[in-house]
Amino acid sequence: MSHGKNIIYYKTDYEIGLMKQAAVMVSKTLTEVAKILKPGITTLDIDKLCNTFIRDNKGIPSFYKYRGYPHNICASVNDVVVHGFPNNAPLQSGDIVSIDIGIILNGWHGDHAYSFVIGETTPEIIKLVNITKESLYKGIEKAIVNNRIGDIAFAIQEHTEFKNKYGVVRELVGHGLGKSLHEDPQMPNFGKRGSGTKLKENLVLAIEPMINLGTKNVFTDKDGWTVRTDDGKPSVHFEHDVCVKRNKALILSDYSIIEAAEQANPNLTPSIVIPF
Repeated sequence: MSHGKNIIYYKTDYEIGLMKQAAVMVSKTLTEVAKILKPGITTLDIDKLCNTFIRDNKGIPSFYKYRGYPHNICASVNDVVVHGFPNNAPLQSGDIVSIDIGIILNGWHGDHAYSFVIGETTPEIIKLVNITKESLYKGIEKAIVNNRIGDIAFAIQEHTEFKNKYGVVRELVGHGLGKSLHEDPQMPNFGKRGSGTKLKENLVLAIEPMINLGTKNVFTDKDGWTVRTDDGKPSVHFEHDVCVKRNKALILSDYSIIEAAEQANPNLTPSIVIPF
């Protein structure tokens, strides 16, 4: 949902500063999640925790009632790609849970996601999580002035699909971000180098690879929201809020605090840390 048809909004440096505050608030909320994740907890517990934390810090959950969405966060477990409803099913050791959070702070949106591994899992799953996280940063490296959307998209697809034979979801894409949760341009995770919108300074993008262990094909549950892999194999989702700059992209969100909490929690298998 954007302000208008194919209108791209470039932000001022002051507005970027406000957006960074919103993005970091999402990161801080995800950090609170990383502290308490363990087998037996439910995603509905996590939803309540996030709602309380966000409102205590003067934020508003972006997702709640957005196009009728009934929860504060998206909690996508195992074969759920995105938009999973928080529920009362206890998380189990070996589960992958992607927590996606949007927050409005001072009128601006922050929106990003992180995939956690509960307990211990297989090397195959750990590799999927790490490759997906790496692909996010491969894309971010291309988010510089005079590159194009296709350069970011190709970098993600090359690392996940071409090199590692994973399924890159086609139906769901990243997006511009600002006063609205979804702005132009769309930011796919597949595409041709040198194609698409030319990147200009202070464009803010939510870059979010959604990568499946098996097929790229997905379907939506009867609830109209929950997106699952066709073959029932797991999916992983990482997302950063990124500002296009001249020589190196500026990441507005902050994984470092999430990663520190993840590493300190004995109930999680941490993903790799990528210096940027």
